[in-house]
Amino acid sequence: MKIGIIGGGLAGLVAGYHLSDNHEVVIFEKEDETGGLLSSYRTDRYTIERYYHHFFSGDTQLLNLVDELGLSGDIVWLSGSTGSYIKGGIYPLTSPIEILRYPHLGFFEKVRLGLFTLRASRIDTSSLDDITAKNFIVSELGVGIYNSFFEPLLNSKFGKNADRVSAAWLISRVAIRSDRNVNGERLGYIKGGFSFFIDRLTSKAKERGCRVLLNSPVTEVKSPDNYGNIGWEINGQAFDVIIGTASPQVLSEVGVPGIAQVPYQGAACMVLALKRDVAKGIYWLNINDPAPYGAVVSHTNFAPHNWYGEHLVYLASYFSGEPDPHLKEKMLSDFCNKFSVKSEEILWSRIAIDNQAGPLYLTGYRKNLFEPVVPGLFLAGMFSPENYPERSIEGSIKAARRVVEGIRSRE
Repeated sequence: MKIGIIGGGLAGLVAGYHLSDNHEVVIFEKEDETGGLLSSYRTDRYTIERYYHHFFSGDTQLLNLVDELGLSGDIVWLSGSTGSYIKGGIYPLTSPIEILRYPHLGFFEKVRLGLFTLRASRIDTSSLDDITAKNFIVSELGVGIYNSFFEPLLNSKFGKNADRVSAAWLISRVAIRSDRNVNGERLGYIKGGFSFFIDRLTSKAKERGCRVLLNSPVTEVKSPDNYGNIGWEINGQAFDVIIGTASPQVLSEVGVPGIAQVPYQGAACMVLALKRDVAKGIYWLNINDPAPYGAVVSHTNFAPHNWYGEHLVYLASYFSGEPDPHLKEKMLSDFCNKFSVKSEEILWSRIAIDNQAGPLYLTGYRKNLFEPVVPGLFLAGMFSPENYPERSIEGSIKAARRVVEGIRSRE
C-alpha cells in the first residue's frame, strides 16, 4: 500500500518507521526538520529542545524504541527538583524538610497534601472527567491548598482556562510524577538532547524507504468520496491510506473528513542562555506571582551544566487563540525584573510559538475521544485516547503503534 502521513512529529515518524518495511510511505512535514514539538535548536556546541522535555521510568514503549534504535546507552536518569516563586521569593519544595519549611501552607495542610499525593495513583480518573480540578481539590483538600499549590500549576498550563480543566487531568498529572525521592522526581533524558533520538528515528525510517518531505505543508486532502472512490490524495499525490497526526483543527482545515473538534491551545516557550543560575538550583519553578509565563524551567539544574557551558532556562506560557504580539518582550522584561537579570547576562534567547500545541483537557473532554469512521483514514496524535487524561511522549508512541497494527491488519 501507499501510505501518506500528515505531520513529521513523533507519532508520524514512529508510524513511518514501522510501516516503511512493507509499504511505500511518504511523510509531509511543514517545517524544515522533523520532530514537531520534540524538535531542537542547534548551536555550534550543542542542541537544546525548543520545548522542554523529559520522560518517565514507566514509559516502556519509548524505552523499547530507544533500545531498538541503539540509543539505550545514551539514556540518563536525572533528578528534577521543584519549587515555587511567590511574593518575590523562591521556595524549594522537593524534600520533606523543604516542604515543612514552606511558609504559605499550614502544617496540617502540608500533611493532607502529602497524603493526597501518595494516593493519587490509586484514584479512578474515569469518574472525574466532568468535575473541574478546582472543585475537586477544594472539596478534597480545601481552598488554601488549592490557592497556594494547585492553582499556579493550572494557570501555568492552561491560562484563562484553568478553572475549566478536568480533575481527571490533574490527578493523572500528579500520579505520573510519583517516582521521586528526597532529591526530586526521577526523570529520563537523552544524553546530548532529544535531537539524537529524533535524528536517529528519521534516519532509520529513511533507510527503510520512507520519504520525508520537509517544508511541505499539507494544503489539500481529498477523500475517496470526493472523486469516485479511487483513493486518497494529499497535495495531489495519490494514497491508499492516510494517517493524520496534526491537530484536529489543522486536519479539518485541509479537508480530512469526520474529525471531531477536540479543543486545543497554543504554547510559547522561550529559551534563554544565561551566565548564571537564577533559580537556586531548582529545575521546575512554578510562578505564583502575576507573570506572562507560568513556570521557569531551568534545564541546566536538571541536565549537567558542563554539557552546554552556559545556563539554559525555559519560560513557558500557554494561550488560546492568537498570542500577544509583544509576548517575547513582555516575558523577557518580567523575567529580568523578577530574577534581577541584567541584559549583559543573557547570552542568547529564542522563542518557539505553536498555536496548536496540545489539547485542552476541559471537563467533558472524554467524549471527544473517537475512532475515525472513514475507510482508509487513521489518526494518531496528542488528541488520541493514548494521550488521555495526560499527554506524553509515551502516549504519542502508543497512538502511532495502534495505527501501525490497524494498517497491518488490513494486509
